[in-house]
Amino acid sequence: MTTGHGQKPRERTIPARDQERVLSEMAQAKRRFGLPETAPVVSGYEAGRAGLWLHRLLLAHSLTNHVVDSSALEGSRRQRRAQSDGLDVRKLLSLLLRSHQGERHVWQVVKVPSVEAEDQRQLPRGLETLKQERASTTPRLKGLLSSQGIRLTSLTNVPDQLEALRLWDGSPIPLGRRHRLLRVYAHHTWLSQQMAEVDAERRTQLQTASEASIAKVRQWMLLTGIGINGAWLVVMALFGWRACTNRRAVGG
Repeated sequence: MTTGHGQKPRERTIPARDQERVLSEMAQAKRRFGLPETAPVVSGYEAGRAGLWLHRLLLAHSLTNHVVDSSALEGSRRQRRAQSDGLDVRKLLSLLLRSHQGERHVWQVVKVPSVEAEDQRQLPRGLETLKQERASTTPRLKGLLSSQGIRLTSLTNVPDQLEALRLWDGSPIPLGRRHRLLRVYAHHTWLSQQMAEVDAERRTQLQTASEASIAKVRQWMLLTGIGINGAWLVVMALFGWRACTNRRAVGG
């Protein structure tokens, strides 16, 4: 925290999720800098694991906050630089001051969706995660068998296939490996069931929901070559809540 480039920054380490401490430190900083309690505060932090709840907390207390893209921060691409929390926070504070004073192209601010818009993105993201996890089980199953010289031709009824499969010398698959194969297959089956439930939920929303974003999904699906996956992803990730005024905004 600081009042300008000529003021030595006031640095404090605060435990994660300690909301009262954040607000208390800001109040103490105002007194330390000789500012009134009503003095406006401008803050910023890098987008990441912390998510957007902190941004909403600061806005709720009448602060101006910027969530910035860490990959778009100004810096030399030719030189390696030291990394530490202290250096990062001072660099971020310097960029915040320059941005607040009107300097452009210092960083790129993240467009923050509403709580409702962010929640609508969970369904397609959850489905994509399930697909990726299920895709990883297939080579795992085949790899466990391939290492024994056995080929799995289909993922249908894997337990029945294991009973019929034999090693190079005609002996059955060892019990430990068989149990491991069955556990991986059970995980594969569970993921498939989860995907079916998510897809059913999505189709139910598509048929019954009256939200504007769902209506946009229906419109996109009228275009040739665009199915429910593509239409849902485009709307929920872009056109459902972003205000795109030019081609650069669409590309970003």
